[in-house]
Amino acid sequence: MALLGTGRARCAIASGCRRRPAAARATGPYRQGMPVRAAPPALAAEETQPEEGADMAKGRRNGLYSGISEELSALMRTGWADTERHDLQLGEQAPYAAGRRAALSARFPGERLVIPSGNLKVRSNDDGYAFRPYTGYVHMTGDRARDGALVLEPRADGGHDAYCFQLPRDSRDNDEFWTGPTAELWMGRRRSLAESELVLGLPCRDVRTAADGLAAGSGAPTRIVRGIDPSLEDAVTTEEDRDAELEEALSDLRLVKDDWEITELRKAVDSTVRGFTDVIGELSRAVASSERWIEGTFFRRARLEGNAVGYGSICAAGEHATIMHWTDNDGPVRPGDLLLLDAGVETHTLYTADVTRTLPINGTFTPLQRKVYDAVYEAQEAGMAAVKPGAAYRDFHEASQRYLADRLVEWGFIEGPADRAYELGLQRRFTMAGTGHMLGLDVHDCAQARNEEYVDGVLEPGMVLTVEPGLYFQPDDLTVPEEWRGIGVRIEDDLVVTEDGHENLSAGLPRSADEVEAWMARFAG
Repeated sequence: MALLGTGRARCAIASGCRRRPAAARATGPYRQGMPVRAAPPALAAEETQPEEGADMAKGRRNGLYSGISEELSALMRTGWADTERHDLQLGEQAPYAAGRRAALSARFPGERLVIPSGNLKVRSNDDGYAFRPYTGYVHMTGDRARDGALVLEPRADGGHDAYCFQLPRDSRDNDEFWTGPTAELWMGRRRSLAESELVLGLPCRDVRTAADGLAAGSGAPTRIVRGIDPSLEDAVTTEEDRDAELEEALSDLRLVKDDWEITELRKAVDSTVRGFTDVIGELSRAVASSERWIEGTFFRRARLEGNAVGYGSICAAGEHATIMHWTDNDGPVRPGDLLLLDAGVETHTLYTADVTRTLPINGTFTPLQRKVYDAVYEAQEAGMAAVKPGAAYRDFHEASQRYLADRLVEWGFIEGPADRAYELGLQRRFTMAGTGHMLGLDVHDCAQARNEEYVDGVLEPGMVLTVEPGLYFQPDDLTVPEEWRGIGVRIEDDLVVTEDGHENLSAGLPRSADEVEAWMARFAG
């Protein structure tokens, strides 16, 4: 997915960094003012006592039931099996997450660190958006639960003791499990605190005690990631600038991926390759329908093999291919036009691919389409050749952009010489965006990392990034001949930096014009 060129300084090359939808960034109804009920003896360690006079049967406005009879309440509380899981084992990501926490701990000796997971964001009334936890929380725990937090408490030796706040299971000794704001009979079963401890390898506490526990404090200076869980922010006294340094550190620590993360990214890319092949097989149906058919086809693969798509799929046919982030996907798909497909599968562990191919809808490029495509392909070749350990991060961007500046001068669309055009940024009228970005748990990963570690940094083995040059000739651009207008081409691949160069994780998808046409001839439906 391309990044716009007018964003914050820390993404100067791949700037305008866009986060995934902020489903985890709204206040939840779970801690302050939440009615808490009594627990049965078997769950007493996880549940707190009910508030005096707590209303357990408050009906929904305009709901068909106005209340709960004592007889129904008694009926609902009995006859349930013990479903505690005793077969759970330590999650495969847990040892890696422990190493990441140790690296974070070393940066903040003597300080308490609070990293919330986030809350469900309401879409409308009692309907919520699909929840996605805060990326830093996932990276440090391997957990996907909402309404939680990771806390690192400082020790005298300079290290930290880590534990998690989690929302425990509902008690069956009251009505919360079927009428409460997080009722398991409505929302699905949660892990118990004991189960979470087994999976995460961390002590787990009831999140409903978090605000009071954090407010009481340990006397140590505290940092919290802001904008994720306001109820936790309200419970601690921090300084905004110092808190920003914590978020920067969490981004910095994602720049170099460990072996487990690279394996997950391979899975994401491999599923994405299959999703692109699915689309090729459905193009005739898309022609009879719209870009929505393409979007739905890829989404089916993403849900079948992963969690979902890692970002809004860009299924841009015809002149829509000139729009960097076209996600309406409601336009026609016409033979003779190009289809720019920018999409990625997100794994169940939330690592995402980010791949783009530009395809002739009828299977064959026109001579002009091929001319533009070949220029972008050669620009990508130049950029990929610059991806190696020890190279400046900016090198691949510069190599691609210089090549495209040369072609645009050659075609007479910008004034030369090419070196001058590049230094003035004149090619950006037609290239628009930076040439790539880091990739991982976020499609535009590490967006809060320090400039000196990211865009002004040096490539290291284990870094994963995209290389995605493009040319976009807008349909209303009077500076180019009419036949060029409405042509948009981008080619994007996911690369991991190795000890001696790089590996193209998405090499399973054809890239050259001839390869693309042969691929489409084989799979087109």
